[in-house]
Amino acid sequence: MSQVFEGYERQYCELSVNLSRKCSSAGPLPAGEQKQQKISEIKAALDDADVLIRKMDLEARSLQPSAKAMMLAKLREYKSDLNKLKREFKRISSPNADQASREELLESGMANVHTASSDQGERMAMSMERLNQSSDKIMESRRTVLETEELGVSILEDLQQQRETLLHSHKKLHGVDDAIDKSKKVLTAMSRRMSRNKWIIGSIVGVLIVAIIFILFYKLSHH
Repeated sequence: MSQVFEGYERQYCELSVNLSRKCSSAGPLPAGEQKQQKISEIKAALDDADVLIRKMDLEARSLQPSAKAMMLAKLREYKSDLNKLKREFKRISSPNADQASREELLESGMANVHTASSDQGERMAMSMERLNQSSDKIMESRRTVLETEELGVSILEDLQQQRETLLHSHKKLHGVDDAIDKSKKVLTAMSRRMSRNKWIIGSIVGVLIVAIIFILFYKLSHH
């Protein structure tokens, strides 16, 4: 479900409950400045509710088909609820509202008043239930976000440990490279010494051979 839609839904439910209360309190008021102020507040709140309905409509139509159908079904209920509130506002704000109310009381008695209060109570209860459901969904979303955040922190810690392990391994490899370089230098030096020693030994052997030949030649010439 779209969190944006849920946010609009929660705002609308709160606004619907508030509108129901204001309509209930404004209805019995006599015509005057106080009632006009209440009517102005209700009118402004109805405008806000219209804006929220339009936003929910746009958000629902931008979703995938599976979620879109469910959101539009909810939206129809909210539109129906808003239309009831508008009818209630129209009745309260009518210039003949006071006279109509008196006639209604005279003709139907207090039963109609109880029925109207019952309807408003049911509407308020329904709005409160939807508000609670929206709050539960928001809390569930927050729990999911927190769990995801904890998982992300755990993954980052694992990556940090792996990074430290790699850096440690890199240092060891660097030390091995240094040792190999030193060994190569030692072997090169030894090879050079061996080559030099070969030349020295070869020179000595050559001198000895020449000396032996010279001695033999000397002895043979004196016989």
